[in-house]
Amino acid sequence: MSIDAAAFKKGMRHLAASVTLITTRHHELRGGLTATAVCSVSAEPPQLLVCVNKSASAHDPIGEAGFFCVNILSPAHRKIAERFAGMDGVEGDERFHDMGEWSSLSTGAPVLKGCPVSFDCRLVTKLSAGTHTIYLGEIVDLALDPEAHALLYCDGSFVHGDLLKKALQAA
Repeated sequence: MSIDAAAFKKGMRHLAASVTLITTRHHELRGGLTATAVCSVSAEPPQLLVCVNKSASAHDPIGEAGFFCVNILSPAHRKIAERFAGMDGVEGDERFHDMGEWSSLSTGAPVLKGCPVSFDCRLVTKLSAGTHTIYLGEIVDLALDPEAHALLYCDGSFVHGDLLKKALQAA
């Protein structure tokens, strides 16, 4: 017997995670969503996975494009995280307008400037898992900004990774 969804969500609020922006480009339209369900899978070959709700507007474009980028957001990207989480009602390609500086790497997926790291991935496989699809990607390129810090999410709030780092150093 499983626990109910509300209890699961309440428990998961205690799992701190980097806030990411998963982006793709299908034909000429860009798509993206804010996510914390991202993890490394393998170093050889370098792979990671992202879990995307099947109801998300970027769900199908990721699968159809065959590539995506995982942009680890910085505290300066909080408003972008909120937009791509659907908090301001803007959807689809319009989410990219008037926010952030965008470029691309090998696959052509949108890369957000100022992220601590952006992983450019080629889709290797996908697996249906309840309300979500697990997209497994092989990292084919990346962009690093050694000066940037990660934006974290825990217990329903955004937390600056640089503040956490300072607290750990003081301990």
